[in-house]
Amino acid sequence: MTVAVVLLATALVIVVALLAAAGAGKLARMDGATYPAALTRAAVTFAAVITLAATVAGAFAALLT
Repeated sequence: MTVAVVLLATALVIVVALLAAAGAGKLARMDGATYPAALTRAAVTFAAVITLAATVAGAFAALLT
C-alpha cells in the first residue's frame, strides 16, 4: 500500500509540474516571448515545482521520523 501511495503522489506532483510549466510557457508566449524563451521559462517552472515538492517531502520525512 505504501508503494502505491508514493507512486500516486509522484504522479500527481509530475502532473502539477507539467500544468504549471504549460501555463508559464503559454503566459510567456502571450507576453511576446520567443518560442525558445517561452520554453526556457516553462523548463525553469517545471524544475522549480519539482524542487519545491522534493523540499516539502524532505521536510515531512524529517518531521515524521
